[in-house]
Amino acid sequence: MSQQAPLSSVNDFVVRFANVNGSGSASANELFARAVLRHGVPVSPRNIFPSNIQGLPTWYEVRVTEAGHLGARGGGTDLMVAMNPQTWDKDVAGIVPGGYLFYDSTKPMPSTKFRDDVTVIGVPLTAITNSTYSDPRQRQLF
Repeated sequence: MSQQAPLSSVNDFVVRFANVNGSGSASANELFARAVLRHGVPVSPRNIFPSNIQGLPTWYEVRVTEAGHLGARGGGTDLMVAMNPQTWDKDVAGIVPGGYLFYDSTKPMPSTKFRDDVTVIGVPLTAITNSTYSDPRQRQLF
């Protein structure tokens, strides 16, 4: 895949987590936002719940901005953590050129599901979880 130049902004980017409602992801997402804040960089996190029905899509967006802006930036996502196959195409389309896509690479994905102007970071999260935890609840939480 050819790639565009990576993002060049510092302390001004948007991270979006695409999840399934009811998976426990909200707590993990909030930990991410708190970790950035504890490093002294202002964040503006928000949950995006089109529905409160378990199993339907949900997103958590964190705007990391040195200037302390509280509103959504608009203009796309710099780092997409794509954990919901139902919303994959829309989530990948929302990444800015030069942005990053982080996903679970345990199952192979066809090359048509990626973009040439985005840096793809695949980590076999399910395989790691299955080899590390035997308890189903621990696997789900990871």
